[in-house]
Formats: sequence, C-alpha cells, structure tokens
Amino acid sequence: MHLILGAVVLTVLAGASAAQDAVEKGESIAKEADRRDRGYGDSRTELVMILEDRQGDTRERQLRISTLEAADETEGDKSVVVFDEPRDIKGTALLSYAHILEPDDQWLFLPALKRIKRISSINKSGSFVGSEFAYEDITGQEFAKYSYKWLRDEPCSDLECFVVERRPRYENSGYVKLVTWYDKTEYRIQRVDYYTGEEELLKTLTLSEYRQYEGRFWRPHQLVMDSYRTGKKTRLRYERYGFGTGLTEQDFSQGNLKRTR
Repeated sequence: MHLILGAVVLTVLAGASAAQDAVEKGESIAKEADRRDRGYGDSRTELVMILEDRQGDTRERQLRISTLEAADETEGDKSVVVFDEPRDIKGTALLSYAHILEPDDQWLFLPALKRIKRISSINKSGSFVGSEFAYEDITGQEFAKYSYKWLRDEPCSDLECFVVERRPRYENSGYVKLVTWYDKTEYRIQRVDYYTGEEELLKTLTLSEYRQYEGRFWRPHQLVMDSYRTGKKTRLRYERYGFGTGLTEQDFSQGNLKRTR
C-alpha cells in the first residue's frame, strides 16, 4: 500500500515538475523574441491590405502604420494606422495605446462623420474595418500581456520551430489562447492559431518574407489571416519600413488624428 502511494506521489510530482518546466521554457522563448525586437525607437511602414471573400473576389486598401516604442517595459507601445485608399475609407485612422493588464486605449477617427470614436474594451474582438483582423490584433503584443507554456518543437515550412501557447492575462480578450510558432534561429513568429475555445480554432495568421533592418530587426513583408468561421482571408503586403524617423508623443495624440494625412 505504501509503495503504491509513494509511486503515485512521485508521478504527481514529476508531472508538476514537467508542467513548470514547460512554463519556464515558454516564457524564456517569448522573452527572447521580445528582447530581440526592443530598441527600435519608432517606425513607419506602408502596406496594402487585400480583403478576399469566400468566392475569391478581392478588394484592396492602402494604408500606413506608425509606431512609437515605449521606453518603459511596464507600458505598451503606441501606434496609429491611417488609410489612404480607396476614397470611401481615405483618412480613416486608428490610434492605439497598448497597456499590459489594463484595457488598451483605442480611438477610431471617421472622416465622413468628422468625429473620433472610442473603441470599447469589450468590443476589441470585433472586425477591424471589415478585415479578418480584430481591433485586439492591431494593438501591441507586449510580453507581459500573456502567460506562456512550451508545447513542443516541430518543423514549420523549411525551419525548425518552438511551439508556445500564449494565454491573454488581460480581460475581455476575444481569445482563450494563441498557439504560436517561433523559429529557433531568429525567434521570429511564423504562425499564430487563435482559439475562442479550448478546441475551437477561429483563425490562423501566417507570417513570411522576413527581411532584416538596421542589421538587427526582422520584419515580415507578408501576413495572411485565414478565418475558419467566415471562410474569408485578409492579406497584408508590406512595402517598406523606416526606423528612427523622429516620431514623438505628439504624433500619437488624439488631437492629431483629425490632422493625419
């Protein structure tokens, strides 16, 4: 009886130790990915958003994204997305202040109405301007916003990857977990599976065509979000990036949204 009980205790302890090891490994992988991306200061990029419906018909939009890195790791980055084309959406702008556990602040400027609309924290899972990206996907993905667990190592395309489970620590997320593939060489995210339930896969983001800037920062030039619920997809094709462009806090103020061109 005592031998059986002892074996059970050892099995439980071994399982607990393995689980703790998986948590520590997952945190270490995500932390290294975050470390490699820090220090860029600010950036600007231009891109094309391609919306594809179930039938394969597409619509294109041209936009710009500016980002200001937070100097304090306990805070999140600031960003603004501005649409330039087509005419019916030109001037639409989304300003985001990412936080850690507090709700992100987001404001949407609608030029047709000439007003700024605050995005409620409970609506962050809603579609961003008709795309398969949610408002939640557009704001910063700071390290401390998630808990982590390493799941396995496996090939991903022609690379070897760590597969890590991320669970949002903040309230009102539209996701229960994000299963993320990081390549073992540069710790770049290659793929993210988004789950709304433990087994309900909502959509998959695939990142490719990475290029290195400033001899350090890797950026993907192709992102594709496939929705299993709607059968639609949204492709982001990045054309160029610029770093250290002189952006300041003033460029990310609410008052500046209406003046963004």
